[in-house]
Amino acid sequence: MRWRLTLLNRMFAVCRLGAADPIPPWAVSGTQFTSVTRTIEELSIVCEESLVPVDHDRVERGWQALKLEGPIPFDQTGVLRSLISPLADAGVGIFAISTFDTDYVLVKAANLERAIDALCASGHDVIGT
Repeated sequence: MRWRLTLLNRMFAVCRLGAADPIPPWAVSGTQFTSVTRTIEELSIVCEESLVPVDHDRVERGWQALKLEGPIPFDQTGVLRSLISPLADAGVGIFAISTFDTDYVLVKAANLERAIDALCASGHDVIGT
């Protein structure tokens, strides 16, 4: 499978809050990409890094996002595997998020060049770099 990915032009952060915590207003004020997931164990937020308060204590900063150009049919198989396998082979850790239409793969900014090289070498196109 060959896919086209677009690099989003923002830095992102992954934040953890308590399961019963309300969604903070700063978390959903971004313009490019926000993901809010609540489970029984936690509230997980991915948003633009600049929005996260500097004193937030459970945060991983420095992520860049690659958007898989969709929409992708729900019955399409192997999509994430086709992206994750070359990244794993290159030693690049990921944080993946799926939406109704598409997938996003986040990599640490320090690994972005290696990630793009690995994806392109496996036949994918990355635009916005």
